[in-house]
Amino acid sequence: MTLLSCFVHNPGKSHWTTIKHILAYIKGTLNYRIIYKTDAKLNSTRYVDSDFADCKDTRCSTKGNIFIVAGEPVLWESKRQETVALSTVEAEYMGFSRAITQVLWISKYFTEIGLPTPKPIVVHMDNNGSISHSLNDKNHRRTKYIDMRHHFIKDQVKCGNITF
Repeated sequence: MTLLSCFVHNPGKSHWTTIKHILAYIKGTLNYRIIYKTDAKLNSTRYVDSDFADCKDTRCSTKGNIFIVAGEPVLWESKRQETVALSTVEAEYMGFSRAITQVLWISKYFTEIGLPTPKPIVVHMDNNGSISHSLNDKNHRRTKYIDMRHHFIKDQVKCGNITF
């Protein structure tokens, strides 16, 4: 949808075909629902993934994550990353960084409203390079270019707030 909105001022035939496809999909899924159960345990899990340099125009990656509590989604995001990643590890690490900030925010929110938040929160991701980089106290020469704003993940792992 984001990519399609770039052509709103001058759409071509392929854009109209895509819009019709999207509207047909929406029409076919109007009755889909997310149902939250009151008797479910408040276990929380986060899934994170990034698609390295998938935008052919900007070469920016797309990050996505979903936060599941009591077996149902409560927070999710799919968004183009703000900067170009120079490797798959960096793209995944940047997406991971965003997901961790959301995990910490929702964990704090749950605490404020009196819901227990089990720690550490499990985060599932499929990039071994990002996982080992997060667990390693030292910055490797091949990843030293990753912006410091993303390195707070290491602090969260060290504090025991996040696990894999």
